Amino acid sequence: MLQIILGAVSLGLLWAIMTIGVYITYRILDIADLTVEGTLAMGAAIAAQAITSGMNPYAATALALVGGLLAGLTTGILHTQLKIPALLSGILTMIALYSINLRIMGKANISLLRTETVYSWLQNLGLSDTNAVIVLGLIFVMVIVCFLYWFFGTELGSAIRATGNNPKMVRAQGINTDIMKIIGLVLSNGLVAISGALIAQSQSFADVQMGTGSIVIGLASVIIGEVLFGKKNFFSRLVSLVLGAITYRIIIALVLKMGMPANDLKLFTAITVAIALSLPVFKTYLNPVKISIKEGK
Repeated sequence: MLQIILGAVSLGLLWAIMTIGVYITYRILDIADLTVEGTLAMGAAIAAQAITSGMNPYAATALALVGGLLAGLTTGILHTQLKIPALLSGILTMIALYSINLRIMGKANISLLRTETVYSWLQNLGLSDTNAVIVLGLIFVMVIVCFLYWFFGTELGSAIRATGNNPKMVRAQGINTDIMKIIGLVLSNGLVAISGALIAQSQSFADVQMGTGSIVIGLASVIIGEVLFGKKNFFSRLVSLVLGAITYRIIIALVLKMGMPANDLKLFTAITVAIALSLPVFKTYLNPVKISIKEGK
């Protein structure tokens, strides 16, 4: 059981980076960005192809980051400059990325068995594969959380947050909301691509289909993190996202251990997200008297 939980924690840390990327668009910018389904696979594809071509795994991961940034930029331009709705812009980029990812890999999947990865130096120190992923995952997550906490406290970061909250007020202050949205989308997809690169190296393969359903997994982790671990301030929100991603992976590991078919995982995740997003409505039905008093009825 301990090994199952450790495996879930290791995977949760890597998916936490993707969850933070989803949070930036979904919560901060108030955009449902489906680009991430293509970007996750793109990060994995770039890293895998670069590593098998002899590139240093850290340089390959950085290259995956660049690919993710460009994917986010594409969605941002489609939405802000060509005035295509945000949801449709993400779908268009996601569809395009499927073909691009196949071009990058040259085939549907690439094996990374017996190749050097970002975890190799920890494994060479004697750590098991799972512990190596946990250690490096923690390092990446801590660096990203600290960077984002600093970044969103700057004038530029505050303008991005304000754009999601009240774009009319931001425009009244002379800030270009289109640029803020593009930066947010670029940053979000860059993080998702890093997550994809790290996941591919931990599972020793990249697959063109590995991003399918990732937006739902990201939303589930966001909701679980907010519900269970709160959202008192911005730093605690970032930490709650990490804990939410880990908790989600532990839940999945436990339900699989209890005998749930693996084919039902996406259905289970969709139901979990639907219930979590519907909680405010359920609370309204459960507390009609209290709400009526607040409204003065």
